Amino acid sequence: MSQSISQKFTPISLLKFALPSMVMMMFMSCYTIVDGIFISRYLGSEALSAANIVYPVFNLLLAVGIMFATGGSAVVSKKLGEGKKEEAMEDFSFLTAVGVALSVLLMIATLLFHNQISLFLGSSERILDYCNAYLIYLVLFAPACMLQSLYQSFLSQQETASWLVLTVIAGLANAFFDYFFLAVCGMEIEGAAIATGIGQMIPAVVGTVYFFFFKGELHFVPFHFHGATLKQSCFNGSSEMVSNLANAIITYLFNIILMRIAGENGVAAITIILYAQFLFNSLYLGFSIGVAPVIGFQYGAKNRDQLKSLYKICNCFVIASSVVIAFFSWLLSDGIASIFVPDRGETYVMASEGLRIFALSFFVQRI
Repeated sequence: MSQSISQKFTPISLLKFALPSMVMMMFMSCYTIVDGIFISRYLGSEALSAANIVYPVFNLLLAVGIMFATGGSAVVSKKLGEGKKEEAMEDFSFLTAVGVALSVLLMIATLLFHNQISLFLGSSERILDYCNAYLIYLVLFAPACMLQSLYQSFLSQQETASWLVLTVIAGLANAFFDYFFLAVCGMEIEGAAIATGIGQMIPAVVGTVYFFFFKGELHFVPFHFHGATLKQSCFNGSSEMVSNLANAIITYLFNIILMRIAGENGVAAITIILYAQFLFNSLYLGFSIGVAPVIGFQYGAKNRDQLKSLYKICNCFVIASSVVIAFFSWLLSDGIASIFVPDRGETYVMASEGLRIFALSFFVQRI
């Protein structure tokens, strides 16, 4: 990792370095989006509404994972920049263990109180069974989801290329099993949840084997509890965590309000809009994950000129990409809606019109 992130970065080389992480995060977001497409087409708008109603639980899981991924990789990279390789490996092992432990706690709490959680998040009695089934089966794979988020942040540039291929394979597996379980086997919404879990398990298992048995620059080692490392990682990754928690709160409020105003069709429409937001936001999350080790290393090496250059490059990328994304989300609003709702009914109309309005937020929230 240290050799690749110690180079002097230009705008092109930094984007090239962060590109695999950006693509991987977009593929990870596609797990949920592909679920939504198959759920909507094979089970209908009510099932799609249910998937979105319980999704704030997974926003919470992703928020924690991304916090440790971005914040932890910055801490580890800083120590690599300072030449403290043993400490870096111990911190990596410790943060991975903490992330998995938190995901297990979330999984247990959700399994115990899934019905109460679904009702609290806005489920109607009509779709409560859909909400519970999707929530239960998807949360069983919470540790795999956590590991997938963590591993991709701690890979070197050479390893990232292989991880990108693995992520693509996992995404294709998710799509295949979505089709197989829903279209071929005739399963209900739990089939989509299991398909997503299989997609998450592939990189989680491969990554665990790699970091245990292949002694690369980072690998698992015995560790002790490091409160300072945990605190610094949480602080470094807090902005990304807050962004995901904000998405969870926004999703919850949208669902509550639209369930009252437009019922399940209204929730299905906002689900399509939020899927588009989720996909585009994953681009920025991937960029953050990609550049965090670079910034951490340069900070550890006390290279202030390079840090200033990196800051300018990141700002320019965010501003330029936000304009492009806002334009294309407005332009493609009808096409995005039709992917989920080909019959062009009430849900389609609300989703396509809503996307045109919501497109402005892709520009405003980033600027």
